[in-house]
Amino acid sequence: MTVPYRCLMIGAGGMAGRWAREFWTPFRDRMTFAGLVDINHGTLQATGDWLELPESARFTSVGDAFAAVEADFCCIATPPAFHQEAVELACAKGMHILSEKPVADTVEGCAAIANAVRGAGVKMMITQNYRYTPRILTLKAAVAELGGVNYVVARYASDYRVRGAWGALFRHTMAHSLLIEGGIHHFDQIRNLSGANCQTIAGWDWNPGQVHAQGKSWRGGDSFDGEPCGLFVMRMNEGVFASYEGNNLASGKTNSWRSEYYRVECDGGAAVLDRDHTVRIEERSTSGALQIREVPPVAVAWEGHLAMPAQFLDWLDGGPAPPTTLDDNLQSTAMLFGAIRASESGETIDVQKVAAELAGTA
Repeated sequence: MTVPYRCLMIGAGGMAGRWAREFWTPFRDRMTFAGLVDINHGTLQATGDWLELPESARFTSVGDAFAAVEADFCCIATPPAFHQEAVELACAKGMHILSEKPVADTVEGCAAIANAVRGAGVKMMITQNYRYTPRILTLKAAVAELGGVNYVVARYASDYRVRGAWGALFRHTMAHSLLIEGGIHHFDQIRNLSGANCQTIAGWDWNPGQVHAQGKSWRGGDSFDGEPCGLFVMRMNEGVFASYEGNNLASGKTNSWRSEYYRVECDGGAAVLDRDHTVRIEERSTSGALQIREVPPVAVAWEGHLAMPAQFLDWLDGGPAPPTTLDDNLQSTAMLFGAIRASESGETIDVQKVAAELAGTA
């Protein structure tokens, strides 16, 4: 019998709590919790009790946890600003790493993480769970039927006009929250659906309550200190283009989490996915008439977040590298930081130059 991998869990509440209580549960024959960290003592105790961890395995300091715990890997599910410290501590102990997105909240933090992982020779995977929902896997299968991709249109819209509606207050107070907490998923999805990396990006993120003539009277504008809206256009490689609409102040139709709108225009037709979760192919008959057909859903063994530990543990077992390794995900992260730079500068940004900075090779 294979000895289970030992995990040091970084975070115990919010999304981290779901990792501890939900996402790892089906894999407890392959892993065990060696330690748990959270700065909130009450949250630490609640999750620690649920996991039946001894007091000696519970920590309010990430430094103390890494110093005391012997583990094979760590799972990081804290806000992005705290990723770098945890990754560097893991690398110092030779631990492999499974981390929530994005890699970090700054270009410098991403570069430090890339250098630490490269230097330590450990494996690091980033969770891009939305790639593995049945709706997206079905959409990708439809795209494969239709030949080369011309362009991808992505739309995300949520009504978070009440402060705190987005699940955690930090998302309402941080700068560029739409992009850092949301857009990273959608940029990664554009890469996933197109099979291409981004070359250049242009556009803006903004807060209508700060830039609109109506100013602070804009309904819901005061829900965010930063920028809840964004529009961007991208030139990918392989001759592909893309556009992205993101909106956390949606006053009309929403395309919120797991219900985003995607349209992939291809040589042989268009594959479309909307909030009803049904993938449709639009194509022309030999006479030119429009035909629309529904695509049967793809069956999946592990859906969404559950696909992440499955892929990660298989990788640790010696299996193939998952699609969202750190090296690959830096391309999606480069789109994120390229979008921020484009908005702040009003210029078109070379995303591959950003990717080189993130990898620490610029």
